[in-house]
Amino acid sequence: MAEQTEKAFQSQAGIFQNPKLRGKKTTSVKRWYRDVGLGFKTPREAIEGHYIDKKCPFTSATVNIRGRILSGVVTSNKMKRTIIIRREYLHYIPKYNRYEKRHKNLAAHLSPAFVGVEPGDVVTVGQCRPLSKTVRFNVLKVQKQIVKGANKSFAKF
Repeated sequence: MAEQTEKAFQSQAGIFQNPKLRGKKTTSVKRWYRDVGLGFKTPREAIEGHYIDKKCPFTSATVNIRGRILSGVVTSNKMKRTIIIRREYLHYIPKYNRYEKRHKNLAAHLSPAFVGVEPGDVVTVGQCRPLSKTVRFNVLKVQKQIVKGANKSFAKF
């Protein structure tokens, strides 16, 4: 495993890494990955990469995607492996027969399989078990945004 950045040694559960007992020397290390289903493809970095992330839905057996599938615009990527996405919607006011703009911010886990996610990108997230105090969603797909500066603007309409 090339990318050991934590103090404790990181390894995938269920993958045996002792080359002495395997008998032969191999240069490629076994990697476990899976398809999360629901029509989402496993990223190439999750299959060929060397990162270890116990909260990644593509390389961890303990995180399942179930429940809601949502999309939003990335607002912040300042945290380690966590992003804030902004979901915008219209709320109807019956008295005035009009709509008002509202938004919600949502924290989501960003797997190292998605490289170069910037504020303004559109992401699709799927609900999973609680990963921390505020994180209950995992990023499944990233669509790069060409227009920059869409940090606080109402982008859907």
